[in-house]
Amino acid sequence: MPLVPRHLNPRSRHAHNSSALPVEFKFTQNQNPRFGQKKPSRKITAKTNWASPVLFAVLVLLAFLFPATADDVRVGDLATVGGARDNQLNGFGLVVGLAGDGDKDPVYTQQAMANMLERYGINVESIITQISAKNVAVVIVTADIPPFAKPGSRIDVLVSAMGDAKSLQGGTLLQTPLIGADNKVYAVAQGAVSVGGFAVGTGGTGGSTVTKNIPTVGQIAGGAIVEKEIPTSIVCNNTVELLLRDPSFISAAIMADAINNVFTNSARALDSTSVQVRMPEGTRNNLVDFIARLEDIEMTPDVPARIIINERTGTIVATANVHISSCAVACGNITINIASAPVISQPGAFAKVGRTVSTQQTTTSVNESKASMVPFPEMPTVQEVAMALNSLGVTPRDMMSIFLAMKQAGALQADLVIR
Repeated sequence: MPLVPRHLNPRSRHAHNSSALPVEFKFTQNQNPRFGQKKPSRKITAKTNWASPVLFAVLVLLAFLFPATADDVRVGDLATVGGARDNQLNGFGLVVGLAGDGDKDPVYTQQAMANMLERYGINVESIITQISAKNVAVVIVTADIPPFAKPGSRIDVLVSAMGDAKSLQGGTLLQTPLIGADNKVYAVAQGAVSVGGFAVGTGGTGGSTVTKNIPTVGQIAGGAIVEKEIPTSIVCNNTVELLLRDPSFISAAIMADAINNVFTNSARALDSTSVQVRMPEGTRNNLVDFIARLEDIEMTPDVPARIIINERTGTIVATANVHISSCAVACGNITINIASAPVISQPGAFAKVGRTVSTQQTTTSVNESKASMVPFPEMPTVQEVAMALNSLGVTPRDMMSIFLAMKQAGALQADLVIR
C-alpha cells in the first residue's frame, strides 16, 4: 500500500490550517517512464476534506483498486551506487577436532601446527615430523566485507580444505586473520564450521564410501569480526553514480528518464553501465535520505532477447523477448548399439585333442528414427517457441542443437549464450 506523502498527511506539520480547504487528488495507474512515453491511464478525481474520517479508508481502497504496474522494478534492484562495493578478504588457518578426518601429515600442516604451538610457548621444531595431523586440516578462509562495515560488525566466512582432509564436519576454525589485497588485516575469523554434507565409509580397496555434497567446504555464519573499516566514498562533486548490474543502453536511458521525473534535470546516462545523478540543493546535507529516495524510484527495465544454454547440465533458459522467424525444423535421432558377449568354444564329446576356449562376439546395430520437416510460423513470444518445440517431442539436448541451427540460419532473433 503506498504511503501518504508527508505534505498530504493530515497529522504532518505541513498540513496545519488546511483542514477547512477542499483538496483535489488525482490517482493515475500504469505510468511508464520509458523514454517519456506513458501507457493509457485511468484517473479518479475526488474532492474531499481532510477532516473527513473516511479519508484513510478511501486511500486504502484506491490502493487496492489501482495497484502499481507489475513490471516496475526499483532502481535499487537494478543498479548499485558507485564506490559502495564489496572487498575480498582471505586467510590461512587451521580447523581442529576432525576425529581422524584431517590431513595425512603433510609438511605444511605439521609446520602450521608447530607455528601455532610456538605462539603458546611450546617449541616442537626438533620433532616436527612426529606431529600427528589426523585431527587437523589446513584451510583457506575467504570472505566479502561489505561497504561501510564498521569495527565490531560480523560477516560470513567460507572455509575450504587445502590439503587431503576427508571432511570438515564437526571441526572448529582457530583464530585466523583475514587480509585484503594491500596485505592489511581487516577482520578476524573463528568458530564452529557448518558443513552441508558428509562422507562415511571405510574406503580403500574393497571398501565403500557414501558422500553427500562437498564435506570439505563449510561456512561460519557471522564467523568473522571486522577490525578495521575500509574507507568508502560515493559522492564526487555533488554527484552520485549508479552502476547497472546488467549493462544496457536502453535501461540506462530509461533509468535516467525515471529519475528526472522525480528529481528534475538531475540524471543523465553516461554509457550502458553508469547513470550520473546530480544531488539537488535541498538534499546535499542528507545523503542517506537522498539515496534511499533514489533507489525507491520505479522503472520498467529493458530485457534483452537471450537464450542461455548449459551443455553440462542440459539447462535452457530463455527470456520473454525471444523471436523466431518463419522456418522449418526436422530433428532425428541416431541410436548405435554395440553389444559384446562371450562365446564358449569347446571340442566335441570324447575328442582326444582340443581344449575349451572363450572368445568375444560383438554385434553392432544402428537405428535411425524417422523425422519429418515441421514448418514453424513466425513466433514472437517465448511461449509459442516452447509450445512449438515441445510438439516435436524433442529432449533438451535436441533443443540445444535446434537453437544453434536456428541461430546459424538467421531465424533466431536473440543472443545465444552457450556455457
